[in-house]
Amino acid sequence: MVEDDRDLGPVIALGLRNEAYAVDLATTRAEAEELLCCNDFDVACLDLGLPDGDGLDLVRRLGRGEGALRRPRRLLVLTARDAVEDRVAGLDAGADDYLVKPFSFRELAARVRALSRRDDVKEAVLAVGDLRLDAAAHRAWRGDRELELTPREFSMLRYFMHHPGRTLSAEDLLEHVWDAHADPFTASVRVILSRLRRKLGEPGPIGTVTGVGYRLGETP
Repeated sequence: MVEDDRDLGPVIALGLRNEAYAVDLATTRAEAEELLCCNDFDVACLDLGLPDGDGLDLVRRLGRGEGALRRPRRLLVLTARDAVEDRVAGLDAGADDYLVKPFSFRELAARVRALSRRDDVKEAVLAVGDLRLDAAAHRAWRGDRELELTPREFSMLRYFMHHPGRTLSAEDLLEHVWDAHADPFTASVRVILSRLRRKLGEPGPIGTVTGVGYRLGETP
C-alpha cells in the first residue's frame, strides 16, 4: 500500500490486515521503491499524488521492469484523479485496475480479491488433498469439517495452498504472511504454524523438512 495520507493509509492497511492480508505501508515514492526492490508482492495499491514524485511514473517503471524494481503480480491505482484521460493514462501505464477516491473500503477489498484471483494458478477456491479454501469468503475446510481460523492462520494456510509440494522456509512465511515490521527473530512463525497444525488435525498435512522449512503435501 502506497498512500501519503497519514490518516487514511494506516486505516486501509489495518482493514486489509483484518481481511487476512500481510500489508506493507509506504508514504512516499522512495519508501515504495525500497520495498519494491526487496519484496515480491501479490498486489500493490499505489496512490499517484506522492510528495516526492508522481506515482504514475512509478507505475510505468514497474511495467517496464526497470532497474531492481520487482513488479507485483497486479497493480491497483488509488487516486483522486477522476478524469477519463487520467484513468486511461493509468491503465496504459501498466495498472491492472483504477479506483477513484473517495472509495468504499468494501469496494477496495473486493477489487484486491479480484486482482488476487487473476492468475492461472492462484484460483479463488483452492484445493489440496482434502483441504479446501475459499479466499473470497475467507472460509476453509478439511474434508467436511470447517476450520475456525484466525486471520493469520488463514493467511498462512492460503500461502501453503498456493505452493503445494514446495518447501517454504520460515523466512518465506514471515515475508508473505506478516508485514515488513515483523521481527525475523521472533517465534511467530512456529507459534502460528503450531496452532494451524493443531486445527488441521491428523494426519498432519504440513510436514517439517529438517533444516529447510515446511511443506504442504496432498494427504488423503
